[in-house]
Amino acid sequence: MRSEVPVIILCGGFGSRLGSETENIPKPMIQIGGRPILWHIMSIYSHFGFRDFILALGYKSEHIKNYFLHYREINDNFEIDLGTGKHHCLKDCASADWNVKLVDTGLNTLKGGRIKRVERHVGSDDFLLTYGDGVADIDIGKLMDFHKAHKKTGTITGVNPPSRFGEMLVKKDKVLSFSEKPQVSAGLINGGFFVFQKGLFDILTEDQDCDFEKGPLEDLARQDRLRVFYHRGMWECMDTVRDMNHLNRLWDEKIAFWKLWKG
Repeated sequence: MRSEVPVIILCGGFGSRLGSETENIPKPMIQIGGRPILWHIMSIYSHFGFRDFILALGYKSEHIKNYFLHYREINDNFEIDLGTGKHHCLKDCASADWNVKLVDTGLNTLKGGRIKRVERHVGSDDFLLTYGDGVADIDIGKLMDFHKAHKKTGTITGVNPPSRFGEMLVKKDKVLSFSEKPQVSAGLINGGFFVFQKGLFDILTEDQDCDFEKGPLEDLARQDRLRVFYHRGMWECMDTVRDMNHLNRLWDEKIAFWKLWKG
């Protein structure tokens, strides 16, 4: 079943912590298992019926535009007649029942300004929002139900972040178990995967210096207009090259926790 609630994905940052990986492409286009992490994020939402996307673009936006403009050709083998320009897939075409709006929101615009600049493309009373670098085994349907039940302006998904180091369980000098980057048991952080009423737009401006977490979210919290959806499952954010390599290893070993869809 398809939902009419759109998903805004923030895709405009510089991704500077990834060093040379983002010199030529934007962070959401970094590949995990041969597909951009952006595709993985969209596939999570699509699995739960949310297939209308608004991509708020900035840094090197042409790469994201080109990917979706040539989506089938990039993801499939195809045959082309260079004389006529006609082409067709050589097997079942890679398809996704997605409607994707790609909107340039400025090179140096902060997140709040980017969200405000896509307001005209949101026609529903509520909308989903996330960053272009985080994955989780989250149930988006339950997230939306929770948001609708409390009737506040916004819902933030709270997650337990993975440890940056492996942990060992030992008894005397004997190693009982070893866990790489386990989820910690305390200290919730903002994991993205938001839901908002359109009232959020009223406290944002299109100014490039309009932030999101600092200012607007703080104000909503003080006004008791936010609630937290506790996600007790897995979540990871691709901030560094180490994170990128870790996510690729999980995918290659077929233990990618965020892969909720088939195929």
